[in-house]
Amino acid sequence: MEKLQGCGLGLRREFLVEALSSDFKPDFWEITPENWIQMPYHHRENFEKIVSQNKIVAHGVSLSIGSNKKPSKKFLKDLREFLDKYNIKEYSEHISFSHVDFSQSYELLPICLNKKSLNLLNDRVNYVQDELGRKLILENATYYYKVQEKMSEVEFINKLVEKSGVGILLDVNNVYVNSVNHNFDAQKFIDDLDKSTIAYIHIAGHFNDRESGFLVDTHGKNVTKKVWELLAYTLEQKKVPCMIERDNNIPSLDELGKEFEKMKQIYESVK
Repeated sequence: MEKLQGCGLGLRREFLVEALSSDFKPDFWEITPENWIQMPYHHRENFEKIVSQNKIVAHGVSLSIGSNKKPSKKFLKDLREFLDKYNIKEYSEHISFSHVDFSQSYELLPICLNKKSLNLLNDRVNYVQDELGRKLILENATYYYKVQEKMSEVEFINKLVEKSGVGILLDVNNVYVNSVNHNFDAQKFIDDLDKSTIAYIHIAGHFNDRESGFLVDTHGKNVTKKVWELLAYTLEQKKVPCMIERDNNIPSLDELGKEFEKMKQIYESVK
């Protein structure tokens, strides 16, 4: 399998046409498969042009791997057909859940950090990998409250990697947001993390709710200085591909390109 390399950007419909004509060429584009599986023809034509010319990775939002029930075989069958059709090898999701039985929250909710959840996720990782025919990658999510915590988040992730061998998508912005909201040292989180299976890194912007003192992971603002610094700190420990997510208040591709160039400079400065 071709190894993921370099610096990427999340592909959004808002600048799909612009991406086709622009000189801006990231090393890879990341897509959210749920947004493209059922796409209108005029989007599909442009999407397929980009896919044919670029490296693509997929980052899902509705697997709900931590739910009380397994992801449905139909969902995974449709997803595999999509990934196979476009030759997408890397597929990632979140360490979270979004639905219970038939109730859908449309949010990425935190799981209990305990042995029971660890065993459940290990089983789910194996199940999803078997159904999709490819290695699963999981991202550390933001959380705004803690539930039945028997171990720290970084300890839980390390044990999950040891138990399942799952790939990790390290979201540096999420680490920073959680560190502020829950009063821990973001650099120590990076220090303590098992980095052996990190596939790539996410960075994004967040909203600072000054009234509550909470940071909110919105993907709707530019990357902050603290997150840039944490990205550089992380890459010094292990240089892996990295990319920018932008899902709200989406600017032009030219504007995003300026942030991309800053990320690329940080990435290339690490030997």
